[in-house]
Amino acid sequence: MSHNSSATLQKAQALSSGTGLGWGLLGVVGFSFTIPFTRIAVADGGMSPLFIGSARAVVAAVLAAAALALTRQPLPRGRQWIGLAIIAAGVVVGFPLLTSFAMQTVPAGHGAVVIALLPAATAVMAVLRGRDRPRTAFWITAGIGAVLAVVFAARQNGGLGSLHLTDLLLFCGVGAAAISYAEGALLSRVLGSWQTMCWALVLGAPLMVVLTGIGAAQQPPTGTPAQWLALTYLSVVSMFLAFFAWYRGLAIGPMAQVSQVQLVQPVLSICWAALLLRESLTWPTVLGGLAVVACAGLAVRTRLG
Repeated sequence: MSHNSSATLQKAQALSSGTGLGWGLLGVVGFSFTIPFTRIAVADGGMSPLFIGSARAVVAAVLAAAALALTRQPLPRGRQWIGLAIIAAGVVVGFPLLTSFAMQTVPAGHGAVVIALLPAATAVMAVLRGRDRPRTAFWITAGIGAVLAVVFAARQNGGLGSLHLTDLLLFCGVGAAAISYAEGALLSRVLGSWQTMCWALVLGAPLMVVLTGIGAAQQPPTGTPAQWLALTYLSVVSMFLAFFAWYRGLAIGPMAQVSQVQLVQPVLSICWAALLLRESLTWPTVLGGLAVVACAGLAVRTRLG
C-alpha cells in the first residue's frame, strides 16, 4: 500500500470514529431527559408506573411499524429474531418498566446515580458479546469515569446509603439496557440502526399493549397536561428517535468507546432535573459534572488494542 493510500485509510477511519461518537452523543442527549420526564410523569399518582412504562413502548411501536411499512423494510431472518427478542426484553420492556417503578419513590438525581454505571456495563457487554478488546488504559479511564459519575450523582442525595428495592430495580434496568445495547449494536450492522430498534419495538408491542390495558384498568390515567407531555417525550424521543442515533453510533463504533459517551448522561440528567424539577444544583455539582465530561473525553480517545 502506498503512503497516500495509508493516509487516506487513516483519515477514513478517523472520520468514521468521529461520526460514531457524534451519533452516540446525539442519542445520549435524547436519553438524558428520560429520568426527569419519567419522574414528572409518575408524580402525584396521576398515571401508574405500569401504564407509563408500557404505553410509551406502544406509542413508539406504532411509529416504528409505520416507518417500516412506509420504507418497505424486509423481514428479519433466522437468528436475527433472537437478537431482536433480547433487545425488546431489555430496552422495550425491562428498562422502561423498571425505571418507571423506581421513579415513584426517588428523585431524578438518585436515578442518575445508578444510570451512571451504564457505560461501564455496556463496555463489559461489548467485550463479552462483540470483538472489541480495549487496552488497560481504556478500562482505567472508563472505571475512573464511572466512579466519578457515581460520586457526582450521589452528592445530590447525601450518598447512596443502604441498598433497597428501588436501587435493585435501577440496577436491573442498567443490566437489561447494557445487554440490549451490545446486542443492538451488533445487529444494527446487519439490519441497520433504526430498523433494528423498530423491529424490536414491533416485536415487544403485543406484550406492552396488554400491560398498557392492565395499567389503565387498575388505575385510569388522570395526568396533568405536563404529565401527558412528558409521556409523549418518553414515547417519541426516549423510545424511538434517540435510539436511532444511539444504535447508529454504536454500530459505527468502536462500540466500547462510543458507549463511554453515556458518562455525560447523568450530568445532563441532573441539570435537567434542576431546571424542570427544581432539584438542587450547586458549584460542587457543576465542577463534578465537568470532571465526568473530561473523563468521558479521555475514555473515548483511548485507542483500542
